[in-house]
Amino acid sequence: MSAVYRSGKGTQVVVRKGARELHIDGTFASYYEPGQVSTGSVWDALGAALLVLPPRRRRSVLLLGLGGGSAARLARALAPRAHIQAVEIDPNVVRLARQWFDLDALDVEVTVADARQVVARSRRRFDAVLEDVFVGDGRDAAKPDGLPEPGLIHAARRLSPGGVLASNALDEAPEVAQVMTGLFPRLVRIEIEGYDNQVFVGSRAGLDARRMRAAVARDPVLTRTLPRLRFRTISGRIIRTGTARRSC
Repeated sequence: MSAVYRSGKGTQVVVRKGARELHIDGTFASYYEPGQVSTGSVWDALGAALLVLPPRRRRSVLLLGLGGGSAARLARALAPRAHIQAVEIDPNVVRLARQWFDLDALDVEVTVADARQVVARSRRRFDAVLEDVFVGDGRDAAKPDGLPEPGLIHAARRLSPGGVLASNALDEAPEVAQVMTGLFPRLVRIEIEGYDNQVFVGSRAGLDARRMRAAVARDPVLTRTLPRLRFRTISGRIIRTGTARRSC
């Protein structure tokens, strides 16, 4: 049994057995089960990028695209002492995140702005930048103009030395991979069982899929999601295949 709460054009919160889903223009934008940090889906793969860094290097995190705060909750759990800045273009989405998704408990600095402009103009440095920006309706959801290029290039410039950049991609996965392989010596691609999404993780410190998978296996927050994740080290063009659920 579920209940649907609509707030603003194209935005609704769906409550199923206590768990909350945020839907924006027909896309599945956030998931939150009170008392549970991990989501068992795309946002766990995005947050897993933080495990590339040793705990002492998880001091500052920039989230591009807040939604209901699924990635923010992962970031707070994996980097409990970090300063986390989240950028969200829609103030109504921020309001829903506070009302339904316990955003205020995460101690996140929220900036209501266009993420593309923030990374282009900012001079702050971050140990990690997690990009999860989409526009459009339902299965037509895609990156807006300026992403992946030059947005991801600007985002990479916001990294501290040895920092990590992750991008959640759908149909634009080949373009995201191409841009990021031009920025980093190697990437790790993470696929999620049952989803079309691919998460690309890059760092100038170098990455390896086996080591990243092992880090996820050791982490108590993400270990339950591990069976649904597939890791691969890549350095060339990746083409998306298959059709499944899509999350933004």
